[in-house]
Amino acid sequence: MEKLEKLIYSILVAAVVCMVAGRLLLPLLRRLKFGQSEREEGPQSHLKKAGTLTMGGIMIIIGIVAGTLPFSMDALHYSLPALLVTISYGLVGFLDDFIKIKYKNTKGLRAYQKIIAQFAIALVIAIYCKENIGTVIELPFFNAEFDLGMFYIPFAIFLIVGTVNSVNLIDGVDGLTSGVTLIYAFAMGIIFVYLSETSAAAGSVMESADYSAMTAFAGAVVGGCMGFLRYNAYPAKVFMGDTGSLALGGAVAMMALYSRAVLLLPIMGGCYVATAISVILQVGSYKLRKKRIFKMAPLHHHFELMNISETKIVAGYMIVTAILCLVCLLAYV
Repeated sequence: MEKLEKLIYSILVAAVVCMVAGRLLLPLLRRLKFGQSEREEGPQSHLKKAGTLTMGGIMIIIGIVAGTLPFSMDALHYSLPALLVTISYGLVGFLDDFIKIKYKNTKGLRAYQKIIAQFAIALVIAIYCKENIGTVIELPFFNAEFDLGMFYIPFAIFLIVGTVNSVNLIDGVDGLTSGVTLIYAFAMGIIFVYLSETSAAAGSVMESADYSAMTAFAGAVVGGCMGFLRYNAYPAKVFMGDTGSLALGGAVAMMALYSRAVLLLPIMGGCYVATAISVILQVGSYKLRKKRIFKMAPLHHHFELMNISETKIVAGYMIVTAILCLVCLLAYV
C-alpha cells in the first residue's frame, strides 16, 4: 500500500471507529454519572459546563489503536511503542479523571504522583529511542544534524514530559485540543511519508517500513481527533479529560522524536508552547510581583475573558497551527 494511501485509510478508519465508539461510550458514561467538575477559579462561563460527560479520551485512544494496527503490522518497530506510550499516558489521565469523578473535586492525582508516572514513562521511551533511532537530531531547514550523545536521554525526557503537559494545558475550550492536534498530526503524517520515501530511495528498507507505519499512526491520531470532534465541538457533549489530553500529548511527543526533527515541534506546536509559557509567566509574575500578566491563564482563558467566543478561539488556534505546520513542511520540499 502506498504511503499516502495508508495515511488516508488510517484517518478514515480511526475517525469512523472513534465516532462509533462515541455512540456506545456516551450512554455508558451517562449511566455511570461521569460528569466534569469545573474549577471555581476558572472562567465563570465554564460553570454551566459542570456535569458535562468526561473521559471521552477513551474513544480517541480506541480510534488511534484501530487506525494504526491494521496498517502497520508489517513494521511495529516504531508504531507499537508509539501506541504503548499513548495508551500509558492515557492510563495516567484515566486514573486522574476517575479520582476527580469519584471524589467530586478538580484535583485528581496528586502532583507528585503525576510527575513520577510521567517521568517513568518518559525515561523508558527515551532509553528505547536512544537504542533504536540513535542520538542524532536533524535540523531540516539547514540540512544538518547534531549528535546529542549522552545528553539525548535527558533531552528526550524533557521533550516528552514538556509536550504531554503542554497538550494537557491547552485542553480548556470545546474542540481546541483535538482541533490543533489533528492539524499537527496531519503535517507529521506528510513528513513520515517523505521520510519513508527517502529511506527507501537510500536503500534502508526496514527504516522505510517503520516510517510508513508511523504514517499510519499519525493518520490514526488525525482520525481519532476528527471523530472526537463530532461530540466535542461547541457546545461539547463530552470532554476528553486528562485521559485524552495526556494520551494525545504522548502521541505528539512520539511523532516528534521518531521524525528526529524534534526542533520543529516548538514551531509546529506553537500553540502548545504559547499555552505553557502563558502559565509559567502568569505564575512567575504573580509570585515575584503579585501582579498578573494575563486576565487568566492558560492563554485561551485570557481570550475568553476578552469576550472572544470559544468557536473563534478554536478557529484562530487551528489557523495559526496550520500556518506554522505549512512553514515547517517547506523544510522537506
